[in-house]
Amino acid sequence: MKDWNTLLPSRHVDTFTRERLPPQDQWPLFIAERPELDYPDDFNCAVELVDRHVLEGRGQRTALHGVADIERHEGAFSWRYVELKDKTDRIAQVLTHEMGLVPGNRVLLRGGNSPMMAACWLGAVKAGLVVVPTMPLLRAGELATIIAKAQVSAALCDSLLLDELQHCTTPGHAHHTPGLQQLVAFRSGEDHGLEARMARQSGAFTPPPSSRDDVCLIAFTSGTTGQPKGTLHFHRDVLAMCDLFPRHILRMDENDVVCGTPPIAFTFGLGGLLAFALRYGASTVLLEKHTPETLLRTIARYRATQCYTAPTFYRQMAALAKDFDLSSLKHPVSAGEALPDATRQLWKQATGIEMTDGIGGTEVIHIYISSAGTQVRRGTIGQVVPGYVAQIVGDDMQALPPGQVGRLAVRGPTGCKYLDDPRQQSYVQDGWNLPGDTFVMDADGYFSYQARNDDMIISAGYNIAGPEVEGALMLHPAVAECGVVGMADEERGQIVQAFVVLKSGHAPDAALAKALQEHVKQTIAPFKYPRKLVFVDALPRTETGKLQRFKLRQISS
Repeated sequence: MKDWNTLLPSRHVDTFTRERLPPQDQWPLFIAERPELDYPDDFNCAVELVDRHVLEGRGQRTALHGVADIERHEGAFSWRYVELKDKTDRIAQVLTHEMGLVPGNRVLLRGGNSPMMAACWLGAVKAGLVVVPTMPLLRAGELATIIAKAQVSAALCDSLLLDELQHCTTPGHAHHTPGLQQLVAFRSGEDHGLEARMARQSGAFTPPPSSRDDVCLIAFTSGTTGQPKGTLHFHRDVLAMCDLFPRHILRMDENDVVCGTPPIAFTFGLGGLLAFALRYGASTVLLEKHTPETLLRTIARYRATQCYTAPTFYRQMAALAKDFDLSSLKHPVSAGEALPDATRQLWKQATGIEMTDGIGGTEVIHIYISSAGTQVRRGTIGQVVPGYVAQIVGDDMQALPPGQVGRLAVRGPTGCKYLDDPRQQSYVQDGWNLPGDTFVMDADGYFSYQARNDDMIISAGYNIAGPEVEGALMLHPAVAECGVVGMADEERGQIVQAFVVLKSGHAPDAALAKALQEHVKQTIAPFKYPRKLVFVDALPRTETGKLQRFKLRQISS
């Protein structure tokens, strides 16, 4: 097998990402011993996911399903692989011929789950660019931070989501980022929109050479400090996530139809709702603004075999499931937060279908522990996905015996490579990825989640950094100080709870609590707002002034 710990020369013209990889002595040990990972030195993952099917005679198969009216989920349409290839070729031409971008340049993508968002991702990667996907709920300040850190010069944005990103291109605005020079809207009828530009292209595009070790994706995640961490992923990483979990756990093939809720700006959604399906010549349903009812209707209408969402959705769907034909569904995949056993059992009682739980992460790109079907063991997430190895370690990084609680450590063909970030040294130790979770492993190699061992709040599948919410609250003129922690919640796993000390002259009443919640929604992504807000006279602090969050958690428990 090939050595994935020695980098091949980059094919990028713009070597920004290669130069900002962490030092190799801070990398995890990469293991690529399985034959399905024996990739050539040069390849482009977008070509493998789309063009290969056309070249091998599968171009007439359906690749993507979507709807024209995202509010009503009406106006259904689909694209075949041959049509998807043509669209991605034209997008690549626009990016390189009209916009003048060269391999290695970063392009920000902003959009919900739609065929055009998927085509933009694939077209940019096909052009040798590095995609920086962002989820629809981010505000201008959050986008500006990402743009600056990744040194993004161009963006493709859904016309419905232009407002916040346009602030970043407006001189004089608080979040103006001068480096972002070009902004093109898709799903636009304007003459300067992406579709009109695509129509002016020839449709013939020859992708530039790409090394398997060239970065094609910067996936941003928020850490416990609230400062976004960019995770760098190679072309080989995208294929590796497709060739392990869906191959060995889901037994995926060309007859599968997938659907779900996670944004393809998240690696959970990128894999489950796009890359997995395309790798196997299957089809995916990309719809926005799902409710539990519309997701159940989608499964029934498209005869979906796989569904990806968080436990919160499955719990809500279980109450409605009896009204829908779910007989096609083989794998309801849960990830993004811990799956309560009560939710697993509630879903199984309602549908008769065993859930497929999994744990992964943006740093490792996708799921590395999971079991499905008859391999599911109650109370556990599952066993290590073939291609990965995992163990439970103590503070000294030594492996602990079965039954002993400790930190989860993982390695395999993918792993953490932060963009120019000192936190690399804490995530990777002794060649192991440390996701920040406390686990226990039994004698048969089944892993059971215990808790997060950092300050991240995981609510309904979203990662929320408490200090970031605190920062938003502190911008309100009524707030003197505040502390934010996660509070256990049966429906969402956790909710954001804020403890607020008010400035003199402000009354701690329900109206102010509501105003503070709305203020947070307008300052940062709305899902991060504190669902419970408690007014207190003072916050618990150490003698040196450090906030004692563990005491806040004791209050909220």
